[in-house]
Amino acid sequence: MAEDRNQRRLAAILAADVVGYSRLMGFDERGTLSAFKVHRRELVDAKIAEHQGRIVKLTGDGFLVEFASVVNAVACAAEFQRKMRERNAGVPADRRIEFRIGINLGDIIIEDDDIFGDGVNIAARIESIARRMRPDAWRSSGVSTTRGRKPVWQTKSNQIGCLAWIGDISTQRKNIGSTSAN
Repeated sequence: MAEDRNQRRLAAILAADVVGYSRLMGFDERGTLSAFKVHRRELVDAKIAEHQGRIVKLTGDGFLVEFASVVNAVACAAEFQRKMRERNAGVPADRRIEFRIGINLGDIIIEDDDIFGDGVNIAARIESIARRMRPDAWRSSGVSTTRGRKPVWQTKSNQIGCLAWIGDISTQRKNIGSTSAN
């Protein structure tokens, strides 16, 4: 019988990508790629390390990060958004690199150096629905915990523009099965 290399653990998963990356690449492929690489090298990688995160995978214009602490994951995302707002201050709105970020605290499966499971899938779904808080603001981040039964939206319109989901997102989003008994 083959040895089971899969482990499970509770982790905070951060899923992020660049909003409108295909449009940006269509407009200026070399400039967009260059700017993205600079942001990754100077900001993203440094903040992830500073908050004890581990980059699990890069997805072209995005990344998936594992944190042992949801507090660290949210602090990291908030700093991304704050610093990107500063970096984009002099950039025309249609050429800005803005991150859309989703964070989920949930159970994950670890195999080799990769992660899988609902904890990861939900973070990706939250990232995909993160939206602008107001027209002149930066992208919001979504945060989820999958421990509750009743979903509750909470918004903070402070300097980081964070949108938090507390509860079981499966009751509201398609393609995510409920993990709790009714």
